[in-house]
Amino acid sequence: MLIFLFGNHVVAAETGTAIKEDTLRAQPFTDAKSTGSVKRGDALTIIKKQGAWLQVKTSKSTGWLKLLAVKRSSSNSTSTASVLNQNSGRAGTGQIVSTTGIRGLSEEELKAATFNESEINLLESYTTTNAEAEKFAKAGALKTVPFAELVEIKPSQPNNALPFGGAK
Repeated sequence: MLIFLFGNHVVAAETGTAIKEDTLRAQPFTDAKSTGSVKRGDALTIIKKQGAWLQVKTSKSTGWLKLLAVKRSSSNSTSTASVLNQNSGRAGTGQIVSTTGIRGLSEEELKAATFNESEINLLESYTTTNAEAEKFAKAGALKTVPFAELVEIKPSQPNNALPFGGAK
């Protein structure tokens, strides 16, 4: 069993199981080199958390898995659990991680962000007409697939009105 020191607390390493078959990565990136793999139900020791990734150790290798690919085991010790939960970003009785904002941007970058009209204009230049879209789909032999959950916006609705009564 691994033991970690957090301030004045001594805690056992957090454990978990793989939720699905997945690839272990050398670094916390989807395009990083593979260091092995896990199968659903494999036992894992969680070494470290970084963003949406966990560095884990299996019986065969060590590597990074996406946070959502691991089911964390509950801890037997209240003090151990509180330290681990604090370090993992988990809080409350449901132990659910809640995030808001934009991933990948630091707080400083978000504070420094400004409106960029030229980028908005560039984005809007990518729009197309229904006729152009239908021509493209026909050229690629694409077929229409209906989605009952989607509501068609009628041309009579203003651009800023949503079909379910909300506002942008």
